[in-house]
Amino acid sequence: MKFCIYGAGAIGGLIGAHLARTGEEVTLIARGPHLAAMRERGLKVSGHSGTFTVHPRATEDPAEAGPQDYVIVALKAHAVAGVAEKMKPLLGPNTAVVMAVNGVPWWYFHGLDGPYQDRRLPIVDPEDRQWRHIGPERVIGCVVYPAAEITAPGELHHVENDRFTLGEPSNQKTERLLALSRAFVAAGFKAPAKTDIRTEIWVKLWGNVAFNPISALTGGTLKGICDDPSTRGVARAVMQEAEAIANKLGITMPIPVDRRIDGAAGVGEHKTSMLQDFERGRPVELDAIVGAVAELGRLVGQPTPMIDAIYALTRHKAVRAGLYPG
Repeated sequence: MKFCIYGAGAIGGLIGAHLARTGEEVTLIARGPHLAAMRERGLKVSGHSGTFTVHPRATEDPAEAGPQDYVIVALKAHAVAGVAEKMKPLLGPNTAVVMAVNGVPWWYFHGLDGPYQDRRLPIVDPEDRQWRHIGPERVIGCVVYPAAEITAPGELHHVENDRFTLGEPSNQKTERLLALSRAFVAAGFKAPAKTDIRTEIWVKLWGNVAFNPISALTGGTLKGICDDPSTRGVARAVMQEAEAIANKLGITMPIPVDRRIDGAAGVGEHKTSMLQDFERGRPVELDAIVGAVAELGRLVGQPTPMIDAIYALTRHKAVRAGLYPG
């Protein structure tokens, strides 16, 4: 099968490298020194999944790749709308687009029965760019659990975890979903094909909406935030608001909130991705992870005073640092 990884950074590169190693036809879309290094020396992976180097096609121009079976989008959430139209050369009549992106997805209400069917979310898809240029009917949802980082141009380190949860917005186990799952499993990942991808999205988002901004504001690690009674209380309040929104959207969280917090504490002295972005001077995924949850709260009539507060504070910090993409 033909796979294009749109955004071959840490997570996208990890996926692409594993698929290429099993013989799939892979194209990596990247730019700058990272692209130049991959063209010259290939993509080297080290860490959790071993050490190996692959040499897939690498380019900045999607037109060089042509129509694909799967396009796997592994960009920061705020970056996708700006490149959605550029993906058109990759999209044939049966191309599926796998959204390996954090936060509330722009396609969340596509085909969902009820009063919000096909509702758009402007905060994550300004001007409906993804809805129009990608199309929600192409989408396969993907919840990303691995941690990885680019250590040098053309090199990435797989820190931990090998799970990607996959699912159709329709909640059906389609052949394209099952074929994708099989390809991921053959590549060395855990890749269950789920019939309720929105619950999977909420379980990850439930922690991210609290721990990411709190860590960005305090500089605290997951263990530090969860072990301190004050910040743990803030996290719990944020997560309770998020859970109330999820419940109104028909989602039941599979575990109690304190067990979810204890699970985060068990990760240890880990810095969230948002804190790492602040420390490294990179734009932060604030709107998709926090602002969009508040937007969903307004949609379903659920007050979100704690979420609104930490969103405002983190946004102010990001704007002052020049790291808020808007």
